[in-house]
Order: sequence, then structure tokens, then C-alpha cells
Amino acid sequence: MIVDCHTHINCAADDVEASEHLEAAETVDKCIVLACSEGASEKVNKKLSEYVSKHEDKMVGFAIVEPSEDKINVQNLALLKERQGLKGVVLYCSGSGFHPTHSRAMRFYESALELGLPLFFHNGGHLASDAVLEYTQPYLLDEIAKEFPELRIIIGNMGVPFVEQTLSMVAKHENVYADLTIRPSSVWKIYNTVVAAHESEVMDKLLFGSGFPHGNAGECIETLLGFNMLLADTNLPTVPRDKIRNIIERDTLGLLGIEDKDILVQEQRSEKTKERKGVKA
Repeated sequence: MIVDCHTHINCAADDVEASEHLEAAETVDKCIVLACSEGASEKVNKKLSEYVSKHEDKMVGFAIVEPSEDKINVQNLALLKERQGLKGVVLYCSGSGFHPTHSRAMRFYESALELGLPLFFHNGGHLASDAVLEYTQPYLLDEIAKEFPELRIIIGNMGVPFVEQTLSMVAKHENVYADLTIRPSSVWKIYNTVVAAHESEVMDKLLFGSGFPHGNAGECIETLLGFNMLLADTNLPTVPRDKIRNIIERDTLGLLGIEDKDILVQEQRSEKTKERKGVKA
């Protein structure tokens, strides 16, 4: 199964324009749709819920929460999961201007863990001029991962520009993963990131992402699978193709503890088929 762990749509608009997102999603089996950071959380999450519920066979929605402003108790977060069907939370610490270990944020993580909600920290990558660069540093999540070791965390965009910190974090903590968002126009950066992950022996902690609308899943997969070929006539180190393919085909939803109804149904059918064959035998 191919899962794109990083896509966006504009949920702040009155009408969600989804045609391009739907087209891009055809390349993968599942995609995680992250709520955008523009607009009030309640409105954005409602729009996101309405969109992903129409395509629940293909999409998983992650709500936005701003711990410094939103209601962060278990009861309110449970509504996001049970009533709106959103399976995780995305946080924009640098963009929203709150420290990842702010006291209210730490109380929020406790509630998220109780409800089994994985967290996507969307702190790196392309930053607005008013974003707080200090809050993008992945090492700031170390305290969270130590306090809540069972909380599943994704460091978005490989924690760019602090990739080395990200590699250290995913190596140190069992339930911390990194989103390898591919930029087809930046093959050299991709190469260096993947080689560094391979040499750090953390390839199994990388999750494939396209960053839609900034990237298309199909083009991103081709770029990831093909960059070794660019090095055929050089002495630069390469990464085994099977390890690269494993990133693309990783069971991302399973790692994040997100129930995939389609997979469960298929497994149940398979078990019933085996039982019937056993009876006939």
C-alpha cells in the first residue's frame, strides 16, 4: 500500500476546491490530508471533515489544533475523532508562535495520547516571514517524546532546515517518524537527505509525502525511485533500491495506529476464506 502522509487542501475557503487534490490522490492508495493553518480551527476542521468523509476510502484527515487558543481537553478532542472522523492532529508551532513544550501544549499531548491521536508537527519547510524559526527545531520535541513515549509523532518536512536533528530524533525514539516530503526540483537535497538517513540506519522511520499542492505524488515517487540512476557514472554513494521502495510502500497508517477499515475487511474476508477451505478439506 502506498500512503502519501502529507497533503493539503484550502479548508479556509468557503468552497473547498478539490479536483486537483483528487486527481493527485489517484496515484496512491491512501493520503493524509492536513488541515491548513489559515482561519479559525473550528471552521477549518469542519470543512476538512466534510471533504474527507466524502472520500473516506482514500483519505484520512488530520485536524488543526492550536493549544494556546483552542479547547484541549479530552472531551473536545474526542469530538474531532468521533463526530468529525478526523484521525490525527497537525500542529504549526512556528507559524502559530507557540513553543512545542508550552504548558498548555503538554496538557494537549496528554489528551491526544489518551485518544490515540497521532501528531504531525508541520514546523519546517517553507516558512512565512513572521514564523518563529527557533520553534522549528526538532530537538524541541525530545521532551514530548520522553514524557509521552507511546505518542506517535511525525516530524514534517524532515525538520528542514534541521535535518540532522530529525535523524537523531527518529533514531532515539521508537514512535517518532519523519515525513520525507519530496521536491522533484531539488534532487540534490533529496539525495543528501536519503543518504544521511541510510548512513544513520533510520530508513525504516521515513514516511513518504508529496506536500501537495507543492508536489504531485506520482512525480515524487518517480523522483525518489530514480535519483540513484543520476549517479550511475559517479563514485558517489548510493542507497539500495529496496530500501527506497520500502519508504514508498510503508504501512504508514499502521505505524501511526490509524485503523484502516479496508485492510481490516480484506483480512476478515481472507480469514473466512481460509476457514471455508479448511472445512472443505
